[in-house]
Amino acid sequence: MRILVTGGAGFIGSALVRHLVGAGHEVLNVDALTYAGNLASLKGVEGQPNYRFCKADIRDGAAMTAAMTGFRPERVMHLAAESHVDRSITGAADFIQTNVIGTFTLLEAARGFWQTLDRAARGAFRFLHVSTDEVYGSLGAEGLFREDTPYDPSSPYSASKAASDHLAKAWHRTYGLPVVVSNCSNNYGPFHFPEKLIPLTILNALQGRELPVYGKGENIRDWLYVEDHARALDLIAEKGRPGETYNVGGRNERRNIDVVHRICEVLDRLVPNNRPRAELIAFVTDRPGHDARYAIDASRLEDELGWRAAEDFESGIEKTVRWYLDNDWWWQPLRARYDGERLGLAKAPAR
Repeated sequence: MRILVTGGAGFIGSALVRHLVGAGHEVLNVDALTYAGNLASLKGVEGQPNYRFCKADIRDGAAMTAAMTGFRPERVMHLAAESHVDRSITGAADFIQTNVIGTFTLLEAARGFWQTLDRAARGAFRFLHVSTDEVYGSLGAEGLFREDTPYDPSSPYSASKAASDHLAKAWHRTYGLPVVVSNCSNNYGPFHFPEKLIPLTILNALQGRELPVYGKGENIRDWLYVEDHARALDLIAEKGRPGETYNVGGRNERRNIDVVHRICEVLDRLVPNNRPRAELIAFVTDRPGHDARYAIDASRLEDELGWRAAEDFESGIEKTVRWYLDNDWWWQPLRARYDGERLGLAKAPAR
């Protein structure tokens, strides 16, 4: 199958591309290579005859149309996005431009291409829009996000993704474009840009640096190993019903402080140190608008499509820590240009 993936040099996108290429699909990876896009994450598929790369911005309508008509995909899997909440707090404009305007531009290019297909090809075509559980807002102590949970985004990032979700659904309802939407919980695993909690904690702990934890570390996230997510996306694009949403979660709720402690324990065992790395933990001023808890009900995906996560948090975090220990060739160049400085401190607007 010919599959066009946007954002395939990012964290989740590169895991998906590696999975699809390994499964024998012909893949075109379209990525603008912004700060978190890294072709080194695709070293394992570089040179494969069923993989090709196109450097292009999803906001560029002519480039997206050319990619569609030149490659003639049977699926589009749209992951290109600005994705870090902290960066969205201090630089929301990039999130609106990429996540909203970019998604609109891509939908229009896909619709134009789809309308040129014959009836059978139009029926088989799928556009998978990949999103986040953050669009649902914050949960209390009980309950889970379901596909019918009302949207209530808290950050500029989650608001931009909510807008793009609505655009994708509207293009299905208005134009008939066969769109499927997925909303996932927090991903972790190999090739994760070191601004996010888990890779930042691993690398800071390895280097004996402070381990910043927002607030009291009580915020809860549902953790999903990225390779499990890649398998889920392939399945949703293949078997998901157009117009429907599928939530993807690992059923692995953890407080942030417990995640950090677990990483310290694994590192202390694998790379013994002269003092417990948990002593490096430092509680810092909380993120503005920090949602208390996320948790996904993945029953539709599990029951309707038969997906199951292969990794629980314990096995996944062990694999992740070991990967960072074994692959400093990948992360050391990134640390040279992003050294773990605090992001997302709200500032007063310029006057």
